[in-house]
Amino acid sequence: MTEESESAHAARSALRAEAELIFRAGVAAADPGAAVARALEAEGWQGRFVIAVGKAAPSMMRAALERVGPVEAALVVTNPENAGEVPGATVMVAAHPVPDAGGLAAGEAVLEMLARAGEGERVLALVSGGGSALLTAPVEGVSLADKAAVNAALLASGADIRKMNLVRQQLSRLKGGGFLRAAAPAEVRALILSDVLGDDLSTIASGPTAPPIGTRAEARALCAELGIWESLPASVRAYLDVKAAELPPLPPAQNEIIGSNGVSLMAMERAAPGARVVLEPLEGDVEEAAQAVVAAGDMGPGITLFGGETTVRLGENPGMGGRNQQLALRVAELARWPGEWVFLSGGTDGRDGPTDAAGGLVDHGTLARLAAAGKRPADYLARNDAYNGLKLSGDLLMTGGTGTNVADLQVLIRREPGKTSF
Repeated sequence: MTEESESAHAARSALRAEAELIFRAGVAAADPGAAVARALEAEGWQGRFVIAVGKAAPSMMRAALERVGPVEAALVVTNPENAGEVPGATVMVAAHPVPDAGGLAAGEAVLEMLARAGEGERVLALVSGGGSALLTAPVEGVSLADKAAVNAALLASGADIRKMNLVRQQLSRLKGGGFLRAAAPAEVRALILSDVLGDDLSTIASGPTAPPIGTRAEARALCAELGIWESLPASVRAYLDVKAAELPPLPPAQNEIIGSNGVSLMAMERAAPGARVVLEPLEGDVEEAAQAVVAAGDMGPGITLFGGETTVRLGENPGMGGRNQQLALRVAELARWPGEWVFLSGGTDGRDGPTDAAGGLVDHGTLARLAAAGKRPADYLARNDAYNGLKLSGDLLMTGGTGTNVADLQVLIRREPGKTSF
């Protein structure tokens, strides 16, 4: 390596480290244990039952059990990456994003615990992102395999999280307020770590303690609109085809948002004084989001911060990747800025799609590194195989499970040519 290339490598490494430091400040702001502690210190809670569901469930439960009185039963449902011992609680592990037998067992365990809560009793629900897939309680006649097939079809359709949950709620006994119905007549308090832009309670973890997004008929219409209706299992189509009986009003709940994407975005701003903050969330199709990132970078050197959650429409025989990896690689392909730059896009939960990467961290040298291997970004983007493209260029963002989830965060740093600082 020449002296010049060593200098360039050092500069690139410094920019990448800076971007990751800013990203980690956003993740730290979503620390679920600290958020639960603040909520319970502000207002005490006493009750016999505590249920934590989602990617942040273990840390939320640990914090809760340190601050509430003795409980009769405490149950944690989370994914393998975040699972760990929680003294005083039973921990159940389930798959994400496609439900499995572990999620089915967890759903039954939650329903059994809620059935034990009676008049005048209190249930504390600790809800975080990922809870929708982790807690599986299909309606009668719909199997676990059927639910998994629906989930896979929705994921591949490019539907946003609200549309996905509109369908999933109708096929569950716990989603869309089902948790409240199962707990009635007990009182439910829910502390919620939001992984949804706008913090819509009906969308976070498919809204176990909130009203449903829509109706059976609306779910059926959406599946037809997405082009997946005919491919759904017969049991699902039969269920959604039947007009639902009118249900009594949903029991009340005390819902409180204790962490969100917006809170983390502001924490990144504090870690990068003078940075531009894009308040419009990066959402929708990855291609449109990449164009928005490039447009922001075209405004000139500096640090630009984003938050959001994009979607990817999968083609036939997709490769390995996730929305953050796809976004990062597409930005690397589109960017034509002079001088040094880096762009990081990562999931705050440390896992992007069905991979071990949190996302991608590309820079001004990404295209050259791919070219040296005889490859181009297009070779991977077209087949949704960004993971292998970024692995080849050395641009995967690897954080491991973070124990939290408030959607995605992005950091763009552009340095003016010939300068070592802003």
